[in-house]
Amino acid sequence: MVQKFTVLVLVIFGNIVHLSGQTLPVGTTGLEDYYRREQLLGRLDSTLSFNVRPLSQEVLQQHNIFDPTAQQATSNSILWEEEGRGRVQLLPVTWQNQVTSSYPYGWNDGPMVPTTGYQTMFSAGIYASYKFLSVQLRPEVVYAQNSDYLGFRSDDGGTRIRYAQILNRIDMPPYFGEGSYSKAFLGQSSVRLNFHPISIGVSTENIWWGPGRRNALLMSNTAPGFPHITLNTTKPIRTPIGSIEGQFVTGYTRSSGIDPTLRLEEDYTNLYRPKDGIDRRYFQGVVLSYQPKWLPGLSLGLNRSVIINRNNMADGFRGYFPLFNGLSKSSSLDPETGEVAANQRRDDEYFSIFGRWVIPDAQLEVYGEYGRNDASWDFRDLLVQLEHSRAYMIGFRKLVDLHKPEGDLLQVGMEFTQLEAPKTATLRESLTWYTHSLVRNGYTHQGQILGAGVGPGNNVQSLDVSWIRGIKQLGVEFERLVHNNDFFYQSYGAAYVETFRDPRRNWVDLSIALHGVWDYKNFIFSSKLHFMKAFNYQYAIEENNDPMLYWNYRAQDKGNVQFQLGASYRF
Repeated sequence: MVQKFTVLVLVIFGNIVHLSGQTLPVGTTGLEDYYRREQLLGRLDSTLSFNVRPLSQEVLQQHNIFDPTAQQATSNSILWEEEGRGRVQLLPVTWQNQVTSSYPYGWNDGPMVPTTGYQTMFSAGIYASYKFLSVQLRPEVVYAQNSDYLGFRSDDGGTRIRYAQILNRIDMPPYFGEGSYSKAFLGQSSVRLNFHPISIGVSTENIWWGPGRRNALLMSNTAPGFPHITLNTTKPIRTPIGSIEGQFVTGYTRSSGIDPTLRLEEDYTNLYRPKDGIDRRYFQGVVLSYQPKWLPGLSLGLNRSVIINRNNMADGFRGYFPLFNGLSKSSSLDPETGEVAANQRRDDEYFSIFGRWVIPDAQLEVYGEYGRNDASWDFRDLLVQLEHSRAYMIGFRKLVDLHKPEGDLLQVGMEFTQLEAPKTATLRESLTWYTHSLVRNGYTHQGQILGAGVGPGNNVQSLDVSWIRGIKQLGVEFERLVHNNDFFYQSYGAAYVETFRDPRRNWVDLSIALHGVWDYKNFIFSSKLHFMKAFNYQYAIEENNDPMLYWNYRAQDKGNVQFQLGASYRF
């Protein structure tokens, strides 16, 4: 009886409405940011929050989401289409290339890996839908030269122990194997059932949660997409009190399988503990975004995610739905012992709140995200030490009309991300973001971070100034990147170390980048030339023999250049 009823419902929905399950992949060159700018200009639905991505065709309201300006010389991507029933469409062919000279840099590039030398990624695919069913196949193939570079080294035993702790608590190898690296992924692929305005399916697409443009605390496209089941909105659901968007995801992430001690100068054999038998981790997460009816343009939301080793999962409902466990540690107390239950809190949990305010009249957006990676003991503890284990991201973007016939704009944007631990870490245990002592592969997939790709314990501040015309963009970006300050203070800081204090060793990169996006007929080209200087590279300095010249040490700085060139062809 239940089966007959289910079939009847599907048939009814299939004959009433055709909903495309097509999505614009997270990070699509030129296009994703184009749509976001269109909203600032008042040309795109203001109820769309951009906090839950990838974006669907329904919410973008485009017949061909890969050609929003409809200026292609020819458009042969749609092979078959029948209104109300479905379509078959060729997806753009994308080829990304990158050369990095001295040390790894970069994030938000999906399956591409942080390494040096030449690297390339190729992607193409096809999309098909019929009534409520949609299939998108868009695999990705990566090759990286994976050249050698000068990694971390230290003569101090305590510092080496603390560096090994990082290797033991996260799957983020300094080198991706001994030789070159090549791998194929399912990429931005999915199979979905679509019922306005809800979609359910299985997918390996990248996900982005939150309002950030360069970083997102919980979900970004820094790592390859992982296999998951998704239940999500395809467009904002309008209610009497406002609009709601959301996504629920559950799936598995995998380790890279790479020994992180490969190519390191020092011997870490006795310090690194192999992560055998914990290749798969169970992941579950949810995002909700709400836009009040009375405050158009303002969206508020929350993220929560849990990751746990497959062999540490509890039985029953609590094991397969860890999101429904309590937010506080006291909620996991064993009533007999009064302590946190042995089968609880073996997971790595993350929680964040976020907001974005779009003001089309001012062509301005302001946004931010505030998160924690360690649960409070109870609500009182949360109020007293709100900053414990926190990280945050804040940014804005302003468009200025240049009053040209072609609609030229000046864009100014800033974004700050802080992952460095607060002072509460000196009083109570607080692991660096994305690392964990039990979930020892950390918050990663295939050796790359699921959240903010800037990296554990890192801080970054960036300023971008660009000229805009439609999809076209030419600009300059300034950036200050602080590498793992948690490791720095634990290794050289007075609060942790009695005999090896050294305030001079912060590893900080200052950089400038020239970047551009240019559409021409069926092509979208992108390029970026990035010049970096690392101050105290790998926390290293060379002492001056004269103790009176403490601050006149010999700088161990290093230059780095990265050149990116990409092209996307839309049929």
